[in-house]
Amino acid sequence: MRIKRQIIYVLIITILVNILGNFIYKRFDLTQDKRYTLSNSAKETIVNIDTPIFIDVFLKGELPSEFKKLKVETKQILEEFQAFNPNIKFKFVDPLNGSGETESLLKIGAKPVQVEVKQNGKISIQQIFPWAVASFKGDYLKIPLLKNQLGISSEERITNSIQNLEYAFANSFNQFTHPKNRKVAVLRGNGELDDKFIADFFSTLRNYYYIAPFTLDSLSNSPTKILEQIKEFDLLVIARPTKKFTEREKYLLDQYIMSGGATLWLIDMVKFVNGSVGDNNFAFARDLNLTDFFFRYGIRVNSNLVKDLYSAPILLASGEDRESQYNQYPWFYNPLSKSNSMHPITTNIEGVKFEYASSIDTLSNTIKKTILLNSSPLSKIVGLPKEINISKEIITNLKIVNEGPTDLEFNKGEIPLAVLLEGSFKSAYLNRVKPLKIKNHQEIGQEAKMVIISDGSIIKNHLQGNRPLELGFDKWTNNFYGNKEFLLNTVNYLLDDNGLINIRTKDISIPFLDPIKVSENRTFWKWINLLFPMLILTILVLIFNYFRKKKYT
Repeated sequence: MRIKRQIIYVLIITILVNILGNFIYKRFDLTQDKRYTLSNSAKETIVNIDTPIFIDVFLKGELPSEFKKLKVETKQILEEFQAFNPNIKFKFVDPLNGSGETESLLKIGAKPVQVEVKQNGKISIQQIFPWAVASFKGDYLKIPLLKNQLGISSEERITNSIQNLEYAFANSFNQFTHPKNRKVAVLRGNGELDDKFIADFFSTLRNYYYIAPFTLDSLSNSPTKILEQIKEFDLLVIARPTKKFTEREKYLLDQYIMSGGATLWLIDMVKFVNGSVGDNNFAFARDLNLTDFFFRYGIRVNSNLVKDLYSAPILLASGEDRESQYNQYPWFYNPLSKSNSMHPITTNIEGVKFEYASSIDTLSNTIKKTILLNSSPLSKIVGLPKEINISKEIITNLKIVNEGPTDLEFNKGEIPLAVLLEGSFKSAYLNRVKPLKIKNHQEIGQEAKMVIISDGSIIKNHLQGNRPLELGFDKWTNNFYGNKEFLLNTVNYLLDDNGLINIRTKDISIPFLDPIKVSENRTFWKWINLLFPMLILTILVLIFNYFRKKKYT
């Protein structure tokens, strides 16, 4: 009778818990890294959504083991978004089931990845579409689920992709629900990069902000009017100028900064004779008349070149006509920077490729300075002018790669290549004669931000014919770099759009089996899995029989 009452109590409690569960919903995240807890910034992107967002995730079907992890984690993060706002609707779709999904993905630019699968001693190539497509009120966005990073294993790639999932989805929701309200000006008139070379970056940036060109003309006629016009923009981008800035132009830019305007400077302090890099080229210092300008702000971009053993390769042809062969060679003038800092701009981004970058010195003043990107510890500085002969450089580079550098080479340590400045700037024309008369001149500026990068080419995309390719893609070596992601994060930070960037600092630890240990101990663990359950069962049987005999004998 007592046992019956206990069973009835258990059934009543179970029923009550289920009834309460229909009215009270709570998820408990017991993971150490809180991977299933959405950040406040992510929640803010969907808190006001009252119309369904439909998401198709193309991770279904036969998947390699590491992509199964990505599928599980994607499902978990979407369930978290859905738990916070039921208007997030999602489903998993197999793009290779013959329903035409493959063609649809290719049309919108969602390209597959080729994955090498090793199974039973055989190697096969499998096609995976690591993408999701979100639709909201007739608009759609493609969401990349896989982060292709250079020089890492497939497990590390999946780990980084999982860390990026919350940001990837929150970023898409943010684009759907938050209208553009910030303005970005692209400076013109000083020999900056042509539109076709910055088309990919600004076409992406246009999804978040208003973009417009701005020329510093008519200064002599109405400088105050020009200043008021430029103050309407929240950020000014100066993309690789090649012509000197006049004192009037500098003064106008100075007063824009004093008014709290953010600036992104992509500066080349080196110019090459004979145009494109050939077998014999001469590198000279480029004078932009900005040295004193930056010096007052606490920074100096030097007229030199940085060589780095950790660098991006170049592709060169050998042979003639149809017998030509293309090979990659080390090119130390292309530093490949991967920051280890936890700053939101550089967290979890791929290596950023520089081309003929210069060193940056930081000077002591009240401005806060943060080095965003630098060269590797194995770097050196080359003075200008400098003759660059590709054939000789390649022979030297190959020798260094094979034999290692001497103690006197590449010993300058980490050299700053991109620096963030934050604070209240003092005017570069403080206690100086002003080149223009402007109303309401400011000697001490409002709080402002500025990023200076010692290479203008990091914003330059390659061209396929007249079509701009994605920024960060090197069409000669078929490598992807993190230039675009770095610059997007930089712009977001300069415009105080930090919510989504902060999601990227979330660190998630995904445990993977060590394939070497698995191979070495495979037989041992097979026998353990086979015999251990039988041993436990045998022990339980013996214990049961012992107590049975003791009770009834």
